[in-house]
Amino acid sequence: MGVINEKFTVNTKGNNDIIDITKQVQNCVYQHALKDGIVCVSVQGSTSAVTTIEYESGLVQDLQEALERIAPTGKEYHHDEIWHDGNGYAHVRAAIVGSSVTIALVGGLLNLGTWQQVVLVDFDNKPRSRNITVQILN
Repeated sequence: MGVINEKFTVNTKGNNDIIDITKQVQNCVYQHALKDGIVCVSVQGSTSAVTTIEYESGLVQDLQEALERIAPTGKEYHHDEIWHDGNGYAHVRAAIVGSSVTIALVGGLLNLGTWQQVVLVDFDNKPRSRNITVQILN
């Protein structure tokens, strides 16, 4: 068994920007012509997350609205009292969603459903460049 590491960068708008990164993940995996394994997709940073979703405008909006109800932007957070950067909500949302997702590689294909995509979610209150790592265990 070996471990392969691939990386790419995504520029975001921040403020709950949800970006489909499925093709970039697939490209990282497919260039190695592997059949079976485990693929872990992770993002660096404590105000962003990686998950899977059906990437369509209605569901993207639903996710954004749900996260606003769970960790609203207008609330005061202890983090903001310490750092004064106004992104306490972003840290909470990122912790809830998580910084990585694991996907099985079966027969050379990512084991995703027909309507399932890998997405990067940037919760921070400003645009960012996010570093994505795709780690493949084969």
